[in-house]
Amino acid sequence: MGNIEHNPTLTEVADAFLSHLPPAERGKTQAEISKFIRWLGSSRQVKGISPVDVASYGEQVSPSAAKPLKSFLTYIKKQGFSSINLAPHLRAKKTSSKTVAVWQSSQVQVTLTAQGHAKLEKDLADLKNQRSQVIEEMQKAAADKDFRENAPLAAAREQKSHLDGRIKELESTLNQAKIMEEGRHTSRAKLGDTVVLCDLSSGKEFSYTLVDRREANPATGKLSVASPLGKAILDKEKGQTVEVVAPAGTFRRRIENILVLPTEGKVNPQ
Repeated sequence: MGNIEHNPTLTEVADAFLSHLPPAERGKTQAEISKFIRWLGSSRQVKGISPVDVASYGEQVSPSAAKPLKSFLTYIKKQGFSSINLAPHLRAKKTSSKTVAVWQSSQVQVTLTAQGHAKLEKDLADLKNQRSQVIEEMQKAAADKDFRENAPLAAAREQKSHLDGRIKELESTLNQAKIMEEGRHTSRAKLGDTVVLCDLSSGKEFSYTLVDRREANPATGKLSVASPLGKAILDKEKGQTVEVVAPAGTFRRRIENILVLPTEGKVNPQ
C-alpha cells in the first residue's frame, strides 16, 4: 500500500487488491477485474470512476462476475482511494431462459452508430484472430500424450469456448443491426446525439453520446440509453433537468446542449 500514489490508476489498485487474496481465489477474481479495467481503461485514475461508469458496466455482467468486482470496489472505498462507495452501483442483470428469449427477439431492434458498427466489426475480427491462435495452442497441447493433468489443453478449451460465445453474439448483433441515420434535425435527445450536462450540485459540465448498450463505454463518453441516466436523458430537450435515483442518493443534471452528428462528420448544436 505504501508504494501506491495518492491518486492511483485502476491497474495499480487492482495489483494491490489481488496481492492480498489467497491463491485459490486470485485466478477467477483477476480475470473479472481485468475485463473491468480493460473496459474502463487501464490508465483511468480511481478517483475519476463514477457511479455511471460502474452501473453501465453492470448491465453486461452476470451475478457471478459481479461478486468479485463488488469486493474490489468495496476495497477501493475502504482504502480511501474514492470518496464514493461504488459497489452498490454494480447491479448485474439476472439472466434466465425468458430473459435470453427476450434478448434474442429484440436483436432486430439494435441500432448502432456508424462508428459503433465499425468498432464491433473490428472486435469481431480480433476475436476470430484470437480464436485461431487458441486452436493452435490446443493442437500443441494435445500433442502431449499425458491427458491426465494437461492444464494447458484445459485452459485453451475454456478460452475457446468463451471466444466462440462472444463471436456468436457479435455476429448476431452485426447481422441484424441497423446503422442510425445521421444528420437528423430534432430538438429532443435521441440515440446518437451528444448531450452536454451540468451537475447541479457541483456546477461541473460533462457530455455523453447516447448509444445502444452494445456500444456503451463511459470511459470514451458513450452512455447506454438503457442505463438510468441514459433513460432519463432520452427524448428530453435542452434546458430540462433530469433526476436519477441511485443507491447513493438522487442526482440532478440539467441538459445544457444537444449536439447532432451530421453526415459530414461535424457536430452541430440543436
